[in-house]
Amino acid sequence: MIEIRNLTKKFGDFTAVGGLDLTIETGEFFGLLGPNGAGKTTTISMLSTVLLPTAGEIRIDGQKLDRKASAVKRKLSIITQEYSMRQDMTMDEVMEYQGRLYYMPKKEIRARSDELLEFAGLIDYRHRVVRHLSGGMKRKLMICRALMTEPEILLLDEPTAGMDAISRRQMWNLLRQLHSRNITILLTTHYIDEAQSLCERVALIDKGRLDTIDTPDALISALGHFAVDENSDETLVSHYFPTREEAIEYLSGAGRDATLRNTTLEDVFIERIGRRIDQK
Repeated sequence: MIEIRNLTKKFGDFTAVGGLDLTIETGEFFGLLGPNGAGKTTTISMLSTVLLPTAGEIRIDGQKLDRKASAVKRKLSIITQEYSMRQDMTMDEVMEYQGRLYYMPKKEIRARSDELLEFAGLIDYRHRVVRHLSGGMKRKLMICRALMTEPEILLLDEPTAGMDAISRRQMWNLLRQLHSRNITILLTTHYIDEAQSLCERVALIDKGRLDTIDTPDALISALGHFAVDENSDETLVSHYFPTREEAIEYLSGAGRDATLRNTTLEDVFIERIGRRIDQK
């Protein structure tokens, strides 16, 4: 379990994260969503101890997380937005280097590398150097590297950034398989459909503060399961309804440019966070 209490990070007079309170259950797939500058990456950086909080604390299974808590830190592994691997290394060398950092025996490194590269569908490319890998393959290799020490918690900061649609779906399937192994996953993403598809619960944050937290289905239900998009003076306006019948009734009186569809988590994000940004 991850417990975040009053987590605050300031850079001078600027508050990047302000009094954040979250509880993420063991084995949960949890999404952290927000616009640019909302504090998502800063929160991940504090969870990985790259940054230290200005105030508040993080506890992992009841133990306080800090840079000296090596046993607690070993439970976590992070995958960042950037490709943090040497370009002249092969996949095998990347995995071996990671294992040596944690003083793993050579036989264990080899066995674990075989298992993970096979799991990620990379085993046939193990001798290819990083610079010759596609973006999707690099992301998968970063996940394999992060799993080398068998962490209990995986922190994913924009893991599919820059991927094409096919690579993104392959990554989704990989993450679902990891979740089935009872690994706790904390995901930040700008792809709202990704969070809707993968996450059991999501937290919407803005300016480092919690706006709301619930399951994607519950957030969509609160807004209305059905949406009618209506073009008005070159502006698209969406109206939300709890039932299809109510949406169809409204649609029957709307103009020719109106369409009916299912509401998505992206609609929730826009209505709760996007509208607020537009009004500033």
